[in-house]
This record gives sequence, C-alpha cells and structure tokens, in this order.
Amino acid sequence: MEATNILTVLKKKLAFLSGGKDRRSGLILTIPLSCDQTSLEELSTTLDYLLSIPSDKCKARGFTVIVDGRKSQWNIVKTVVLMLQNVIPAEVSLVCVVKPDEFWDKKVTHFCFWKEKDRLGFEVILVSANKLTRYIEPCQLTDDFGGSLDYDHTDWLNKRLVFEKFTKESTSLLDELSLINDDKSSSLDKHKSVDCALLLSFDPETVLQTGHELLSELQQRRFNGSDGGIGGAGQGGPSWSPMEEELLAQPLVMKLLDSLREQYTRYQEVCRQRNKRTQLDEIHTKVMQVVNWLRGPGSELLKSHQAIGDSVRAAQALQQKHEEIESQHSEWFAVYVELNQQIAALLSVGEEEEEEVVELKTMQQQLSDVCYQQAAQLESRQNVLQAAQVFHSSTQELSQQLDGLLGMLCADVAPADGASIQQNLKLLEEKLQNAEAGLSSLRQKGALLMEQMCSQQSWSLEESESPGGEQQNNNQHIQAVMDEMQLRKQRCEDMVDVRRLKMLQMVQLFKCEEDALQSVEWLSELLEALLKTHVRLGEDSQETRGMLDKHRKFVDVAQSTYDYGRQLLQATVVLCQSLRCTTRSSGDTLPRLNRVWKQFSVSAEERHRRLELALNFHTAAETVLQKERVEIEALDDVDSSGNVLLDRLRMPVIFPDGSEQYFGSPSDAVAAAEGFRERLLLVEERRLQLQEVGLHSKDVDEGFQVQEGRLDVIGEELNEREEEGEEQQCDVED
Repeated sequence: MEATNILTVLKKKLAFLSGGKDRRSGLILTIPLSCDQTSLEELSTTLDYLLSIPSDKCKARGFTVIVDGRKSQWNIVKTVVLMLQNVIPAEVSLVCVVKPDEFWDKKVTHFCFWKEKDRLGFEVILVSANKLTRYIEPCQLTDDFGGSLDYDHTDWLNKRLVFEKFTKESTSLLDELSLINDDKSSSLDKHKSVDCALLLSFDPETVLQTGHELLSELQQRRFNGSDGGIGGAGQGGPSWSPMEEELLAQPLVMKLLDSLREQYTRYQEVCRQRNKRTQLDEIHTKVMQVVNWLRGPGSELLKSHQAIGDSVRAAQALQQKHEEIESQHSEWFAVYVELNQQIAALLSVGEEEEEEVVELKTMQQQLSDVCYQQAAQLESRQNVLQAAQVFHSSTQELSQQLDGLLGMLCADVAPADGASIQQNLKLLEEKLQNAEAGLSSLRQKGALLMEQMCSQQSWSLEESESPGGEQQNNNQHIQAVMDEMQLRKQRCEDMVDVRRLKMLQMVQLFKCEEDALQSVEWLSELLEALLKTHVRLGEDSQETRGMLDKHRKFVDVAQSTYDYGRQLLQATVVLCQSLRCTTRSSGDTLPRLNRVWKQFSVSAEERHRRLELALNFHTAAETVLQKERVEIEALDDVDSSGNVLLDRLRMPVIFPDGSEQYFGSPSDAVAAAEGFRERLLLVEERRLQLQEVGLHSKDVDEGFQVQEGRLDVIGEELNEREEEGEEQQCDVED
C-alpha cells in the first residue's frame, strides 16, 4: 500500500505514529477521535498503512494504542477498541482510552474492558488525559496529552511521499540500467545517433538529487533525535524523535543511492562508447558539407557582386543583397561554430586514440581555414558597401547644404532688426562652415572607399579583366563626384563674401540704434536715481562737501552718456546713407535723448544748488557754535540761511515741459530737513547764552521772556512744517 493511493485519507489524521515509545520500547499509536462520525473503513485503511511501515522486530515489541475519546461518543470509542482486535490483535500490548473528565461514568459500568482482556488479546484501560503519564513518559507524549514530543503530521506525510516516490523510481531505474549495462549484444549501428537517455523512464540526475535530499533529511532527524535520547528532548528544548521506520529507511536510501550511482556511471560509459564513433562520422560529414559549399557557391556569390552603386538608394539595394548573401553564409558559419565546439570538446577530454586525435585536428584545421578566409571576404565586401553608402549619403547631404546656402544667398535681405540680421549672418557663416566640413569629410570618405575597394580586389585577381574594369569605373565616379562638389562650394563661397559685407553694415547700423536707445535708458535711470535716492544733504560740512564732489562725478557720468548717445545717432545717419535705407528707431530717439537730458540737467542743477546751500549753512553754523564770542548778526545770518534751505527743500523740481517732480518721498524730505532744524535750535540756544553775558538781571529776565517767546515760535514753525510734510506724503500715497 502506497501513501499516494490513500493520500486523502491520510491527510485526515485519523491515526498516526508520533515516534514516541512506551516503557517497553514499543511504538505509540495514537487514534484521535473527533466529534464528527469517524469512518471505520478509513480508520482501518489508515491503521493498515501505518502498521506496514515498522519492521518485524519493531512490531514484536508491541504497540501502545492511545484512543483519544475526549471529543467522541462512548459507542464510537467502544467500536474502535473492538475493531483493534481484528486489525492488530497480536501487535497491541496496551490500549489507553482517554476519557472525558465527567462523562461515561454510568456507561462504563455496562462494559468493562478488563473483563474482555482474554477475548480481546490486549489490555484496555480508561484514563484521563492528566493521568496518562502514569503509563507513558511525558517526553514520549505529544502536546495534546500534556507531553513535550514534537510531531507535525503534514511534514511526516510529505516526507513519506518523497520516500515512497524515491524508492519506486530508483528501483525501476535500477532495473532499466542493469538491463542496458548487462546487454552486451545490443550494440547500435555506428551510423545512427541515438540519445541513450531516452531509453530510461526517469531522469537519473533528478532521482539522485531527490535521494540525496531525502538522505540528508533523515540523517538530520536522527541527529536531532539523538540529542536527548530516543524520544527525549535536548538542552535546547523539545526535539523531534525519529520514527523507527525512518531509522530503517536511512540504510535503504543509502543502499539505493549507492547502487544507482554505480549503475548510472556504467550506463554513461556505455552511451559514450556507443556514440563515440557515430559522433566522429557525423562531424566528418558536416565538415565536408561546410567546406564544399563555402569553396563553391559561397565564393561565386561574392565574386559576382563588386559594384558600389551611384546613389544612396542603389548602395542600400546592394547592401540588402549582401545581407542576403551573409544570411546564407551565417547558416554555414553556425554549423562551423557547432562543429568546432564539438571537436574541441572531444580533444579536451583526452580519451580518444591517437588516430582519432589526428583525424579531429585535421578536420578542425581545414574547417577553420576555409571559414576564416570566407569570413574575411565577407567582411571586406561589407566594409566596401558601408563605405559606399556613407560616401553617397555624405554626397547627398553636402548637395542639400549647398542648395540651402545658394537659396539663402539668392533671397533679399530684409532688415527687420539688428538681432535678426546678426542671426542670419551667423546662420550664413555656419552654413558655409558646414559645407566646408562636409566637403572635407566627403574627400576623406571617398579616399577610404577607394582604399577599401583596392583591398577587396586581392581575392579576385585571378578572374578576368571585368573586376579591374569595374573598380576603375568606381574610382572615376568617386573622383567626379568630389570635383563637382568642390566647384559648387567655391561658387557659393564667392557669393557669401559679397553678402557678408552688406549684412555686417546692417548689423552695425542696428547696433548703433540699439546702443543709442540704451543710452537713453541709462540716462533715464540716472535721472530716476537722482530724484529718488539723492535726497540727503549731509549732517555736517565735511559730509556735505563729500556729497557735492560725488554729485559732480555723477553729473559727469550722465554727460558722457548723453554725448555717447548723440555720437551713435550721428553714426546711424551715415550708415543709412551708405545703405540707402531708413530706420524705424532713430527718428524719435534724438528727441527722447534731448528731453531726458534737459530734465536731468534741471534736476542736477537743483541738487547742486541745495548741496551748496547746505554746505554754507553747516559752515556758518559750525563757526558760530564753536566760537566763544559771536556777533548777533552772524547768528541771524545762520538762522536766515537755514530757513531758506528748509523752504527750498519743500519746493519741487520744475522741468522744461512744465511738469514737476520732488526729490524722494515726503518722508525722505522730512528726514533730510530734521537735521537742519536741530542745528537751528542749537543756534538759538547759543543766542540765549550770548545774551545772558553783560545784561542786568532785569534785562536778563526780559531777554529770557523774549527768547522763550522766540523759541516757542520756532517750535510752532517746526510743528507746522512736519504737518505739511505728512500731508504731502499722504497726497503722494493717494
């Protein structure tokens, strides 16, 4: 009985051999009854299979059967126990019926197994799961009964299937190999190639690999099982205890593997000897087929095709024809590669006789000489065709470049702007350079093509004069094409020189106009910077004097920009007269330049005037503040110049066209005037100090009252000016 035939039944785990043993070293057979109705027929089949596994010696020690009835009914348990009398009466030593804790008590009184011991042939005891260890050691029980024995039914079943499959296949294969190896009279025809492996029902390599894997598994299980003794557990925890039948299976697997390896080695030698002569004859036949075709039809195909064509399309057609010829040769070259590998493999083994070695080397040398010679001819022809196709393609490309260059030269120049003219000039130069590079490349490719054709003729000199005439025609055609391209390129180059001069003048014209517009923009930016950022007038005379020097340099830069713009506009007039054309931009550029310059001049003059007033004020104020004795008139002059400067800061710049513009924002003007107001206050304090000296107390009191009134007036005036500055800032923001 094989596990494969009853695989469905075995998967149900109706009974199993866990590998545990009782105290008499008998195997433990476990029957786990379930709450479902158990098929007694399937259980009987399972028991028959399990009892066929152990050896007779193992069966003689008897079995201890554990009937787990905790999830079953009493009548089923009783039926199973009685069934053991018919299935395994002689092999059963003890039957342990595991009962539920509080069931069956009344039913047990109606049937006592111990009274039936003589009729059953074995002892039956009823025991609960926790008391099962009285009869069996815990290390021999699975975890279902509180033991530590590890058992995986699925793994066990898979290994049994592998073992039975290997046993069946190896036994059948050994019979076939023995029959082939011992049949001395079954010699094959030496002219027939037979693959001996097809005579076998199974692949020996696969069967051997399966056997080695199975043996390794069995040995590993035995080693693990021996760590803690038979059925015991090692220090690393519970280990799987090997079943008795697996300990017996290991020698059987080793014996089958040894026999199989021996017979398979003999079988391979028989096949090698039978195929040796046949292989040599086949190699010789194929070698002669390759040599005869390459020397005959193959060479004729190459010698009949030597043209290079007169255009790209013609060269492509010749290339396609050559690819067809190469395809025919490739089939024979593939045969050559296969034959060469076969011969090299036979020579590397070193098992052939001396005559066979000489024969193989002769065939290998002859085959290599012919194939390398023909491959060199194919490569030479391929190089010629590739060079011809590249030459014709370069010719076509250069012709298109010259046509495009000529079309560009024949078209009128439309002066749109300087950038487009310069771009057209650059494009014209690039096209001319591309044409020169294309002509140089064409000459190189033509020389390479003629060189390739000369090397191609080395293998066809024994033919008639036609090959030499064909080569001469090809050389003349190549030279004529290169001369024609040279003349066309020279004509285009002459026309480019004329066009280049006119376009350079146009580029210069538009460049002058663009630079003139740029000078207007620069001058506008200087004007904007002057009005928005040049607001401060300095905190003292030294700082103001430095700012005055910087302002003069700033004005000099603007003057240079204006002069540069006028010179550019004069140059555009001269170029327009030379080219006899009018421009669209220079007509309004000069009025814009003059308008911006006038606005800048007015603003710069106003800025210069304010800086001078500020310098005079700071100089006078510093003088009266530093001297010990100062005239009242000097203080009045400082006060007067400060008020004039403050009034001027509130005034806008009036341009020639009547428009107005302020320096900076109102907040900037207020911040600039704040320093002058503070100095005016210091001057007034200085006035009070001077008036104190030489006055009587009465006069002093009156003077104090006058000065206090004067300070109040100045304070009110400062407040009014700040309010006016804030109102101007609000107006600007609105």
